[in-house]
Amino acid sequence: MSTAPISATPPPPGVVEPHLRPKHKRTHTGFGIREIKAVEASIPQQLREAWRKLAACEFQGKEQFQREVVRHVETTLARSMYNCDDAAAYAGTALALRDKLVIGWNKTQQNQTLQDQKRVYYLSLEFLMGRALDNAMLNTQVKDVARDGIAELGFRIEDVINQEHDAALGNGGLGRLAACFLDGLATLNYPGWGYGLRYRYGIFKQEIVDGYQVEVPDYWLDFNPWEFPRPDVAVDVMFYGYVKKDTDSDGKTIIVWEGGEIVQAIAYDVPVPGFDTSTTNNLRLWSSKPASGEFDFQKFNSGDYEGSIRDQQRAETISAVLYPNDNISAGKELRLKQQYFWVAASLHDIVRRFKKTHRPWSQFPDQVAIQLNDTHPTLAIVELQRILIDVEHIPWDQAWEIVTATFGYTNHTVLPEALEKWSVPLMQHLLPRHLQIIYDINLFFLQKVERMFPKDREMLTRVSIIEESQPQVLRMAYLAIIGSHKVNGVAELHSDLIKATIFKDFVAIYGPDKFANVTNGITPRRWLHQANPKLSDLIASKLGGYEFLKELSQLERLRPFIDDKEFRREWMEIKLSNKIRLAKYIRDTTGISVNPHALFDIQVKRIHEYKRQQMNIFGVIDRYLNLKAMTSEERKKVVPRASIFGGKAAPGYWMAKTIIRLINAVGEVVNKDKDIGDLLKVVFIEDYNVSKAELIIPASDISEHISTAGTEASGTSNMKFVLNGGLIIGTCDGANIEITREIGDENIFLLGNLAEDVEDLRHRHRYGQVEMDPKLRAVCDEIEKGTFGDPSVYEGLISSLTTGCDYYLVSDDFSSYLTTQDLVDEAYRDKDGWATKCINSVASMGFFSADRCINEYADMIWNVEPLVPVK
Repeated sequence: MSTAPISATPPPPGVVEPHLRPKHKRTHTGFGIREIKAVEASIPQQLREAWRKLAACEFQGKEQFQREVVRHVETTLARSMYNCDDAAAYAGTALALRDKLVIGWNKTQQNQTLQDQKRVYYLSLEFLMGRALDNAMLNTQVKDVARDGIAELGFRIEDVINQEHDAALGNGGLGRLAACFLDGLATLNYPGWGYGLRYRYGIFKQEIVDGYQVEVPDYWLDFNPWEFPRPDVAVDVMFYGYVKKDTDSDGKTIIVWEGGEIVQAIAYDVPVPGFDTSTTNNLRLWSSKPASGEFDFQKFNSGDYEGSIRDQQRAETISAVLYPNDNISAGKELRLKQQYFWVAASLHDIVRRFKKTHRPWSQFPDQVAIQLNDTHPTLAIVELQRILIDVEHIPWDQAWEIVTATFGYTNHTVLPEALEKWSVPLMQHLLPRHLQIIYDINLFFLQKVERMFPKDREMLTRVSIIEESQPQVLRMAYLAIIGSHKVNGVAELHSDLIKATIFKDFVAIYGPDKFANVTNGITPRRWLHQANPKLSDLIASKLGGYEFLKELSQLERLRPFIDDKEFRREWMEIKLSNKIRLAKYIRDTTGISVNPHALFDIQVKRIHEYKRQQMNIFGVIDRYLNLKAMTSEERKKVVPRASIFGGKAAPGYWMAKTIIRLINAVGEVVNKDKDIGDLLKVVFIEDYNVSKAELIIPASDISEHISTAGTEASGTSNMKFVLNGGLIIGTCDGANIEITREIGDENIFLLGNLAEDVEDLRHRHRYGQVEMDPKLRAVCDEIEKGTFGDPSVYEGLISSLTTGCDYYLVSDDFSSYLTTQDLVDEAYRDKDGWATKCINSVASMGFFSADRCINEYADMIWNVEPLVPVK
């Protein structure tokens, strides 16, 4: 007997039966091109038309923008006109801008998937993004609309912007470079993702208490509208465990890593808009949580309340803080955990995305370019090899060819002590399978070296990834070189030095073509247009528009205006207004009154002995002593100066913290000295970050980039200062050399010994053949007299110059430094001449754009092409 099929009740007459959309489940990395086409084909035409008709669209004009702001304030925040304060206005504005970005973001990701071309993945432990709202408004070119719209709702755009916390995802130049590169990738329409860690607290918030740096948590995630949690994008990452051999169904031997602790990586996505383009790329950040769940209910019920959340706390610690103090063994283990957690989750994501293309593994390097920003992500090389041989069962040699064709490595230091190393016992404990693979990589590499240099046994020791110390350590920079197809430095001097010194053996092995130079650059959108809008507007008025923000070489066209007195007057008025703004901020935050007409001498960057903030403050003390010795008539001829410092010292870096203490102690004395008055002020701006840089840099007259020659890889703050019409006093180090070449010797104040002389000078210091510079000796005597407080606090700092053999050559360069500062004073007295130097310098800065860097990486290292954006 047959049974009639059961059917639903037919719809009433005149009612159209709905088309049911087929059910689909999103995967970790979204749909591949095949899935997208299959899904689209399965959706009835009527549903597609309805969806497209109702699709979200970007706001157009002031009224639509205002409508979006008010809607978010009233519905997302559940506020009203009566209780909408600056914070709520920021939230509403940010959410309105975020909605606009998301529309372009979705189109960009869909377009990149459909075009299915090679992508860049930029792995960086830091992304110092700064505030997102102002950047989003400027890049989407709606700031004027937003300013007028928010004003009509009763708010100042500046107050709204100031409500945002800086994203605490980085510390210094490494992270800011990564942020500039993401901006450049999007602006130039390259398919590119950033991968990093979502730190809950960043490195730390710096407070100055009694002159000392005090670190407090920097919790910046209380309200962050710029990130999108992806709880469905979760990756299991394993630590510890053991390795065993097994056989598969075909009888082949396979390696299995198991039995460890699993932590889950949860993705958070941040849109990165390009300037004057609809391309919006992605920054994916990973947050850690326990794979077993956040709460052990059984332990809680049994009374073990602390134990019930112990797994959660241990897992969440991984993504809690940038650079945990590694002066202790637990800190070292946590750092290594961070690095593997981040690269394992990122590689899982990248591999899953590639597998959706259904291409053979041999095409992986044709679709994927991974750039290692310093040595922190070097374990990505080992992790990809592990995936290929253990999971995908690709033969070892073939897998290694894929790996080395995929990775590029950017080196950021010439200091051997700054090259990352991990102890073999720690790696064995935390990542036993990866240690095995590193040994295999090293054996494969050393066999090649032995064939090339059969009589040079010492070379094997010099280039081995494993350093034979007690205990043995892994040299991560060597692993990065061996596992990459291209290694680049970040300034011409730096690239030449690494080939001539720390990596010279690898040049002999691989040849010079493996080593390249890509001089760093900055994004002019943030570091001119956003940080210094008045100067950007003045330049645009002369160049006929803002095209220079995408083609920085157009600044050359400013040269005909250098002799225009009116243009010079406007230029210097903008500089004065920026100085007034900074002086107000200094007075409001520190209570110190600074004369805006004084020469603003600024050094803001990470506090480190090689950057020589100590030489700067010693120079300030010398200036102070000279002023004290002058008559009142002599003082009238002196150029007033404000010495402004900023920067953080690593929590475990005692010497750097001592330098901060001395700067503040000198300020306490100098700023209260009525004999000196406005002739000299010393200011330390606490908690230096991107937003404060945008305030400080446009106000600079002279900025200090005085690292010991041969120690600064490049520097990018030097570029930012010059682009904003400030001049440099600096050594022949890093990018200072190329800046000099571009702007001319007459527009920079160079000092000190050259890199090629440094080792000879250090040798002389070690064997006691150098007398301390007399003026530096006088400065040290003044410190030891107690003029600036308890002299015992500074014993280590002073002994570093004597018994410490003055490794950073402060004494050798001090006389040159003081003489060059006198030249700065002399040049500053000639206001017209100074203005000419500043304008000439800005006109010559076209080379130092991050866009030029990205194009060089794309051509020379990544082999990727830009993608025409979808409108």
